[in-house]
Amino acid sequence: MAEPPIEKETGFRHLLAAGGYSWQGFLRLLKEEAFRHELIGFVIGLAVFALVGASGVEFMVFVILMFSLFAAESLNTAVEEIIDRVSPERSVEGKHAKDLGSFATFCLICSNVIYAVYVVFF
Repeated sequence: MAEPPIEKETGFRHLLAAGGYSWQGFLRLLKEEAFRHELIGFVIGLAVFALVGASGVEFMVFVILMFSLFAAESLNTAVEEIIDRVSPERSVEGKHAKDLGSFATFCLICSNVIYAVYVVFF
C-alpha cells in the first residue's frame, strides 16, 4: 500500500516547519567530526579577531565565510549520505562525487584561513 503524499505547510506554518528542518540538519551535522572542528575554528577565530581589534566589517566577512563553509559542509555531508544510500558499493563515480564535495569544503577552509591571516597580520 502506497503512503499518502506529505502535506506541504503554507504561510507561517511553512516558516516554522522550515526552521525545524534546518535545526534537524544542524543536529545531524553535529555528528560530523569535521563540522565540530569547523565550529571550534569559528569560535577561536571570533576570539582572535576580538583580540586583534578587528573591525565590524572584518567580523562580518569572517562570519559570512564561516557560514558559507558550514553550508558547503552540509551539502558535502548530504552528497555523501545520498551516495552511500543509492550506491553502497564502491564506484568511481561515487568516489568522484565525494571527493568533489570534500574539495568544495577545502576551498572554503582555505578562504577562511587566508582571510584570517590577512586580518590578523596585515
